[in-house]
Amino acid sequence: MNSLTLPQRILKPRHYGITSVHDVGISIGELRNILTDYHDFIDIAKLGIGTGYITPRLPEKITLYQEFGVAVHFGGTLFEKFYHHSSIDHYKSYMQAMGVHCCEVSAGILDIPLKERLAIVEDLSRDFVVLSEVGTKNDQQYMPSSQWIKEMKSLLDAGCRYVITEGRSTGTAGIYHTNGDIRSELILDMLDEVNPQKIIFEAPNPKMQAFFTNLIGANANLGNIPPRDLLFVEAQRNGLWGETFFMGEADKKPAKCKQALIDGVNRQGSEYATA
Repeated sequence: MNSLTLPQRILKPRHYGITSVHDVGISIGELRNILTDYHDFIDIAKLGIGTGYITPRLPEKITLYQEFGVAVHFGGTLFEKFYHHSSIDHYKSYMQAMGVHCCEVSAGILDIPLKERLAIVEDLSRDFVVLSEVGTKNDQQYMPSSQWIKEMKSLLDAGCRYVITEGRSTGTAGIYHTNGDIRSELILDMLDEVNPQKIIFEAPNPKMQAFFTNLIGANANLGNIPPRDLLFVEAQRNGLWGETFFMGEADKKPAKCKQALIDGVNRQGSEYATA
């Protein structure tokens, strides 16, 4: 019997409200158990950094994800490694051989001009669902809001299904300051110009997840989620955690909540205890 009124979650297969996990070594045995219980809470799996080139039993792992309705793509680092070796065509062949239907284009390590990335996206989008990461992994390199927005819009126009905001698995670059604080004004600038349903926000820890869930709502697109945290993230989305307890109000009147979120967004991570 359901007696609680919770925020309305989009059900799978969904085009927003996406949870994308960052898989950098979950074993097939553990993955099978996670997917058996929590497959309804996961939409995309990124085989992070360059692990998609050395993962044991890789085709089996990809097939397992797909059997549970989860799209798979390799991390942007692997794309950049192939690009560095001037072998994008080989990368396409590798993805096809592995049965991967999605791919990520990024420039987090290499300085790949936007014009060139747009051409690559246009090419890849003929055969793959393309996601493109915006931002750099270099925590010393500042990128103004105008550049973030320009790249996001251009990449979506070129054929990307989603754009991903760089945050790293550490939450210390891209949309985050080096100390882990959220660049909240940058996020608000993005949301003024780009449809949030087309943005996957990398949010590797609870502080960051709660920020986007409260700001955008239960169906914010969240990325870089540790696979073992799927249930916890879904509880946040449903307002079943202290930091997202009033989620329903945020869904109905997000503007009302914005200033409070900005005022409190950079609280220390210790305040976000999972107990």
